[in-house]
Amino acid sequence: MTEQQERRFTRGLVEVRAAAGSRTIGGYAAKFNTLSRNLGGFVERIDPGFFAKSEGDGWPEALARYNHDDNRLLGTSEAGTLRLATDGTGLDYAVDCPASREDVYELVQRGDVRRSSFAFYTFTDDWGMTDQGFPVRTLLSGALVDVAPVNTPAYLDTSTGLRSLATKAGAELDEVRTAADENALRRFLEKPQPTVIDLAPASGQGDPHLLLALRQRRAELMKRRTF
Repeated sequence: MTEQQERRFTRGLVEVRAAAGSRTIGGYAAKFNTLSRNLGGFVERIDPGFFAKSEGDGWPEALARYNHDDNRLLGTSEAGTLRLATDGTGLDYAVDCPASREDVYELVQRGDVRRSSFAFYTFTDDWGMTDQGFPVRTLLSGALVDVAPVNTPAYLDTSTGLRSLATKAGAELDEVRTAADENALRRFLEKPQPTVIDLAPASGQGDPHLLLALRQRRAELMKRRTF
C-alpha cells in the first residue's frame, strides 16, 4: 500500500438527489475504465475492482467533505449519512447535507458546484501502454478515504504514480521524474528489442563447429532476456 494519499478529479456531474424534505446530493466520484487526462507524461484508468476491499469491509471511515476540507464535513459512512455503491460505471455516492451545510446544497442546486473528486490510497497498480502508445497506469486495488463535491479540481500530485513506475522499471525516481517532464515515460515500458544473430555464412558454406557455437550462444541470450 502506498503511504501517500492521492486525489483525482472526476468528470461526472454532482447533482441534487432530494427526496421530500431532504438535502441529498450525489454523483459518480470515480468512473471505471475511463482514461484520465494527461497527468504529466501518463494517464490513468481505474479497474472495476479497485474499491472491492473498501466495499467488502463496509466502506470503513469513509467521509464526504466539501472540497476535501476537514472543516466542511457533509456525511460519513458510519452514520449512514453517506451512502456508497459501485456499479458498471463507477463509484456512486449520495450524502445528506446537514443543515449547517445548506450553502453546499444550494451551490449544487444552482449548478455552481458541478464536479466530484475522491481521495484514496493505492494497494496495487500496473503499468502499460494505451493503443496509441501512451503510458497508462491502471489502479487495481486500493482504499477509499473520502468523496467530495468540488468547485476546484484537486491538485494532482503524481509522485506516488511515478514512484510506482520507478519500482517496476528498476529505475531511479529522479530519472523517471525527468522523463515525465520530457513526456518520455514510454521508454521505461517498451520491451527491449531481441538480439539477432545471422547464422547464414556469406559464402553459403561455413564451419559446422562455428555454426554450432553461434546457435548455442543465441540460445543463451534468449534465456537471459527478461522484461
